[in-house]
Amino acid sequence: MDPGGVVARPYGCEGAQDLFDGNPIDPDDPTAKQRRAYRAKLKERRAAAGESGPARTESTKEHGPGRPKVRQGVVTSAKGDKTITVKIDVVQRHRRYHKIMRSTTKLYAHDEANTAGEGDTVRVVECRPMSRSKRWRLTDVLERAK
Repeated sequence: MDPGGVVARPYGCEGAQDLFDGNPIDPDDPTAKQRRAYRAKLKERRAAAGESGPARTESTKEHGPGRPKVRQGVVTSAKGDKTITVKIDVVQRHRRYHKIMRSTTKLYAHDEANTAGEGDTVRVVECRPMSRSKRWRLTDVLERAK
């Protein structure tokens, strides 16, 4: 037996009472009807969209599953043997404040033939680890420094 004589019944049952203050729940309450209609609409939309399980992320054209990343940047140092340092400039817009934020990333890339020089614009591709810090490989020298 419940204390106070209030019997807890499911929401849709006749004679159901609110557990907080003991007042009867009105099944014809307009807000409850709106809520049920909204939830039914959502359920239909999800079924039509085919959402079953976790959301799937669409892979971009540049980097999908099994596809290496490609970056373009400027060589800042070519002093090491078969190694170049590439500066990648990244420009992003802040989601909320819409301010343009600029940042740079430094990558170490493998240059097998020592073809790239300082100041050259190059394209590098992600690859297996060549050393402790090298995970990129030089593919093209796009523009030579003057």
